[in-house]
Amino acid sequence: MVGKSQHTRLKKELRLVDVYAIAAGATLSAGFFLLPGIAAAQAGPALVLAYAIAALPLIPAMFSIIELATAMPRAGGVYYFLDRALGPGLGTIGGFGTWLALILKVAFALVGMGAYISLYFPEMEIVPVAVVIALTIGALSLFGAKKGGGFQVVLVVGLLSILAVFFVGGVAHFQPQHFENFFAAGFDSILSTAGLVYISYVGVTNVASLSEEVKDPERNLPRGVILALTTAIAVYLVGTTIIVGLVPQAQLQGSLTPVATAAGNALGPTGQLLLTIAALLAFISVANAGMMSASRYPLAMSRDHLLPTTFRHLGRFGTPTYSILATLATMLLIIIFFDPVRIAKLASVFQLLMFALVCGAVIVMRESRIDSYDPGYKSPFYPWMQIAGIIFPMIIIFGMGTLSILFSAGLIVVSIGWYLYYGRERVDRCGAIFHVFERLGRRRYHGLDSELRGILKEKGLREDDPFDEILLRSQVVDLEQECSFEAAMTIAAHKLEGVIPLSSEEIVEQIMVGTRIGATPVTHGMALPHFRSAAIEQSELVLVRAKNGVRMTLYNPQTLEESGECVVNALFFLVSPESNPTQHLRILARIAERVDEDSFARQWNGAKHKNGLKEALLQSERFLSLQLRPDQIAGELIGLPLRDVVLAEGCLVAFLTRGGISFVPNGRSVLQECDRLTIIGDEIALAEIKDRYLNAADVEDEE
Repeated sequence: MVGKSQHTRLKKELRLVDVYAIAAGATLSAGFFLLPGIAAAQAGPALVLAYAIAALPLIPAMFSIIELATAMPRAGGVYYFLDRALGPGLGTIGGFGTWLALILKVAFALVGMGAYISLYFPEMEIVPVAVVIALTIGALSLFGAKKGGGFQVVLVVGLLSILAVFFVGGVAHFQPQHFENFFAAGFDSILSTAGLVYISYVGVTNVASLSEEVKDPERNLPRGVILALTTAIAVYLVGTTIIVGLVPQAQLQGSLTPVATAAGNALGPTGQLLLTIAALLAFISVANAGMMSASRYPLAMSRDHLLPTTFRHLGRFGTPTYSILATLATMLLIIIFFDPVRIAKLASVFQLLMFALVCGAVIVMRESRIDSYDPGYKSPFYPWMQIAGIIFPMIIIFGMGTLSILFSAGLIVVSIGWYLYYGRERVDRCGAIFHVFERLGRRRYHGLDSELRGILKEKGLREDDPFDEILLRSQVVDLEQECSFEAAMTIAAHKLEGVIPLSSEEIVEQIMVGTRIGATPVTHGMALPHFRSAAIEQSELVLVRAKNGVRMTLYNPQTLEESGECVVNALFFLVSPESNPTQHLRILARIAERVDEDSFARQWNGAKHKNGLKEALLQSERFLSLQLRPDQIAGELIGLPLRDVVLAEGCLVAFLTRGGISFVPNGRSVLQECDRLTIIGDEIALAEIKDRYLNAADVEDEE
């Protein structure tokens, strides 16, 4: 067994606009610029309905992937979700299969754009062009997600701008008679066509594999992906309607350049050239997004010991160098030696199967009832949304033909073979499904809960978490003499007994239970005793500083026997309502994160008053200290009652320090010379205060 190792995380460089551009750009390519002609050959004018039906199975998958990605923002997307929910066996299948499917989609896009290039350069060989573009986007990927995301934004903005011109111009030449005999092909053909064009939408969720690199993933991933899918559905439905309305069926059926043909009919040669440029932007866009997404799969699998350690190596720009190179090499081999147009269609069944499994993964994660499973976005209509997301793909799969099913079966067999041969002996984890089994009387995998707690720490607090409020009303104990943990706990329990409906004896018992079973984190000279109770309505906190140390007995969580002793200088006793376990864990994670920062020990040990101890825990970007001196700009506040002081909307004066004594002021408190105000608020409001009092000598952002 390989022990758990520490891995450098990828840089968080992707903004909301990048997420949107990657998700939208991965979707608007061959599905719009190539497939309508092929779809028309099967479904006639009802191809518009086929595109609408094809979007249905993706909606549950999209909501499920967003939920999983906001709970577990890690490289690897579908692989990581399936591995942590259903175990490394299914994770290996999802990892290898999705990686190959993404590569095939990129190769399909690069080779497929040859049909548009041939409109103006009929003698040009498409394979060398595809190879050059693949090498270019591969090189770009090596320089980081920020570079690739910025390039993607430019491509998508250009693409959507040209499409808007096409849609507006096409309406004026629309021919309603082209929709006659709408259902002539029959519903079976329409359903089969929906399976064919389904692959048009799947790129919208590829950005999940980049979730580790997204800034504020709980906010930006849901917004970016939902907006991208909305854009994609609108483009496909409006676009295919206009194409059918502009191009007679005899001309449309079988065409590999349906959009250019439609633009030529409506806008003439200039329109055809413009839409050919749009097609090239779309194909390059999907290739860029696909390269970025696919290259994170070998990285994620290597981190989990399912691939050699080489693939987890990060280069000088913080990108998975060998993972990108392996993805690029595989892509080039497919472009040069195979027919990616045929193979990519075969991979559609596998994509559908993976989306069904992802919906199942959400059910498993929720029913596991792991407290640290804390998605920032929860799929609506659970579990019916997920059940529909399992059933819809299966209906489409059975209509897609034997060859596609056999191709996916082959991918599954190869993946299982690799797991049995290479991966199984190197991993010792199980998925969240074992937590479901535990509820049925079997066993659970404790490592997953620990891993999810680590992710909670990285994600940090949510905007509506009342951490500052809890900290401001917290009680403080400053111990001068060395004492035992039991003595410190008794003091804290008496403090808590005054604000929660539990006796000090009940509080002590709850804390001791958690300490014996190993639920009290102890690290960096700090301990976090905590518990939840149904009798508590809001979280409460007691801070204990022990300058000469508190002796703690450590317990083995498996045997519940004593396993040693340690000395801590900071204890944070947290109690929270039973009804909100994830917020309780986020608060614990925030305290642990702050303690890990280099500046904490200096501020904690150097605090001269109780409110200084509270300040040591405040997020540095959420508070500042302002000294009032008559020779500085802030001196204009001297002599004013606090109720007349308007600093910035959303800010609050939490403490006022005067003559070395800190207290919580009220509206009648009159500010005096040399008063120090501790102000909390959001970053924007605090920035306004800094700008206003920039020249004040004692405006300082305490770390």
